[in-house]
Amino acid sequence: MRKPSLDRWLLAAFLVVLLSSSCAFASKKEVKKKTNNKEVTYDGTSLIIDGKRELLYSGSIHYPRSTPEMWPSIIQRAKQGGLNTIQTYVFWNVHELEQGKFNFSGRTDLVKFIKLIEKNGMYVTLRLGPFIQAEWTHGGLPYWLREVPGIFFRTDNKEFKEHTERYVRTVLDKMKEEKLFASQGGPIILGQIENEYSAVQRAYKQDGINYIKWASKLVDSMNLGIPWVMCKHNDAPDPMINACNGRHCGDTFPGPNKENKPSLWTENWTTQFRVFGDSPVKRSVEDIAFSVARFFSKNGTHVNYYMYHGGTNFGRNGAHYVTTRYYDDAPLDEYGLEREPKYGHLKHLHNALNLCKKPLLWGQPRTEKPGKDTEIRYYEEPGTKSCAAFLANNNTEAAETIKFRGKEYVIAPRSISILPDCKTVVYNTAQIVSHHTSRNFMKSKKANKKFDFKVFTEPLPHKLKGDSYIPVELYGLTKDKTDYGWYTTSFKINKNQLPKKKGAKTTVRIASLGHALHAWFNGEYLGNGHGSHDEKSFVFQEPVTLKEGENHLVMLGVLTGFPDSGAYLEHRYTGPRSVSILGLSSGVLDLTESSKWGNKVGMEGERLGIHTEKGLKKVKWQKFTGKAPGLTWYQTYFDAPESESAAAVRMSGMGKGLIWVNGEGVGRYWMSFLNPLGQSTQIEYHIPRSFLKPKKNLLVIFEEEPNVKPEIIDFVIVNRDTVCSYVGEDYTPSVRHWTRKQDQVQAITDNVSLTATLKCSGNKKISEVEFASFGNPIGTCGNFTLGTCNAPVSKQVIEKHCLGKGECVIPVNKSTFQQDKKDSCKNVVKTLAVQVKCARDKKN
Repeated sequence: MRKPSLDRWLLAAFLVVLLSSSCAFASKKEVKKKTNNKEVTYDGTSLIIDGKRELLYSGSIHYPRSTPEMWPSIIQRAKQGGLNTIQTYVFWNVHELEQGKFNFSGRTDLVKFIKLIEKNGMYVTLRLGPFIQAEWTHGGLPYWLREVPGIFFRTDNKEFKEHTERYVRTVLDKMKEEKLFASQGGPIILGQIENEYSAVQRAYKQDGINYIKWASKLVDSMNLGIPWVMCKHNDAPDPMINACNGRHCGDTFPGPNKENKPSLWTENWTTQFRVFGDSPVKRSVEDIAFSVARFFSKNGTHVNYYMYHGGTNFGRNGAHYVTTRYYDDAPLDEYGLEREPKYGHLKHLHNALNLCKKPLLWGQPRTEKPGKDTEIRYYEEPGTKSCAAFLANNNTEAAETIKFRGKEYVIAPRSISILPDCKTVVYNTAQIVSHHTSRNFMKSKKANKKFDFKVFTEPLPHKLKGDSYIPVELYGLTKDKTDYGWYTTSFKINKNQLPKKKGAKTTVRIASLGHALHAWFNGEYLGNGHGSHDEKSFVFQEPVTLKEGENHLVMLGVLTGFPDSGAYLEHRYTGPRSVSILGLSSGVLDLTESSKWGNKVGMEGERLGIHTEKGLKKVKWQKFTGKAPGLTWYQTYFDAPESESAAAVRMSGMGKGLIWVNGEGVGRYWMSFLNPLGQSTQIEYHIPRSFLKPKKNLLVIFEEEPNVKPEIIDFVIVNRDTVCSYVGEDYTPSVRHWTRKQDQVQAITDNVSLTATLKCSGNKKISEVEFASFGNPIGTCGNFTLGTCNAPVSKQVIEKHCLGKGECVIPVNKSTFQQDKKDSCKNVVKTLAVQVKCARDKKN
């Protein structure tokens, strides 16, 4: 009888052990999971993540401005460029296009985007808005918000706050549900509420102050375990951290408004965004590097590059007059390709700052001013050998010699040298040793077969329904559903009103608040007019022939996006405001309030969706015969460009309008708006590969202007296969030679010497040396020419080092180029300029 009892006892004992081990295993899992949760705090030095101080190098990448298929490559390249954080806005008007209907799919899949960043081991800064500006239509605010009764944006307004809170909670609850906050083990370490509010706060007076305090309390009350910032808002209420936006925050930022807050730079503008009609404006990488080094030398521990990748304003998402291409001069260009040397020189800067990490985060700052234009800032950790120094020369024209700790350092004009051990120069902001690239747009052989264009021309309205006694405001008329709004009116003229003087002309005069306009009188096209980003209002004035009896005026108001900045955004107006006939014998005839106006929203082709394969069949298309009026739709088919490189359509020969490929909105184009140099602001328009099929891709264009030449349009492949180097023999060797072990900066190579590096992308190899000169060459990548001094063997040396290789390294010194003994220009400081062509190995 004892045996069954013993068996039962053994079984019970086994179960106890099993349960105990299971509990222990579960407990370990719980502990492990808990340790993944990162507490994010801060003090007057830096953000503190999971108990560790961090130097944060961040870049703005906006998920709706590229495609999900592009995100992995863009994020990986950002990480390889030395970034550890990605910053993005949240775009309210793409997530809640219709009130109460939220969308987080496709290009708006914010969760997927953040998880990709997390997968790459990077942090995230989430900028919620509700207003974001960002050169995005309506500053990211959905149109329907304008029509909420009694609403005023961005102030202590009940209606605005109610909708804002609902939006904010929806987004943050979604992030929390997906466990994306650092406090949950996710990558989001920092949040931002509102955006550059100091620019509008005065307009709202006390209501503005009340609103910003309310916004602060809203996000703080959600207890999400991350700090929150307010950018460009120096009196941000506690516990918000006030942060800087601008080009030179090391000099313009007054600093945190409390001693316990760190110095954060939320927008370091890597270039200037472009608007149609403007001239090219670029910001040099030397200036960006100088500004970052200066900020970190003055207690800064976080910088964000706005933008790191700008991308594309697909569809109609750009703000008024903003080009479809956005921040193309960023370290990663519109296509996600590395723009060198901006990408590489900043990567080297991050490496240099990382060598300074310990003294910057734990050392005590000191400053010396050895000369009028020179400055020394250094950090030392008491009781250790940990030290880092920044030697600055603010003289923009000449190099300066700085003596520091018994040693002399020659600092290039307007530059900062970084010494991570207070002895060794590892980086100078003005001396670029990374390679350069030039972008090429290569005409596709596969896509550019003879196009068979078919056309459909919009019918011109005559008398539209409407009982308005003034032209309806254009934003309110279109409701952000289209760029186009029609206006018609009719008026009678009697014989006595017509001009009596022979040869006298009558004129129609239309004063518009923007953005563009087309006009017809008695069925005849008069022409078009437009404003600009800086001066939106314009006057359109053309001679007309009046007839006795009824006359008809048709106007097409055209938008180029909604405004994206300023106070009282909900009360901005645009479109035709005043219409009159001049030259009548009876005087000026004001049509603005003396005639009834009819209206219609959008184009017939838009309503029928003829930019899609399904919608094509809803209208009768005609064969293009070489000439067409304005307001014409063009459609044709093309095969995808060869290779896997980025693709674009070059809109040469066209005027102004919209582009679709396979039903996807590529964006607005405006070739006819020339800048002061007589050039179109943007010629090539990005077509993401995910928009394309291998064959028979549908291209649809809506063109506003008459007599364009669609046959000139072509498709191009985009690459950066022109690779260059431009290195002076007096430059500092690359920071890649150095590492930090404990408090010592040590060389990781046996020979720390100056070299020039050339590297092809992907599996491509150097196929040709197009230019080489060791001497005093002039020009830039893609446009080098010989100077007065040149080593004859330059090209031969480069070919020996580089041909057939994916990457090559060339020593930059006189002996490499046989000038150590025979130097025809001994007093010239030599520079090595090289340009090579990369190509795929034909065997592959």
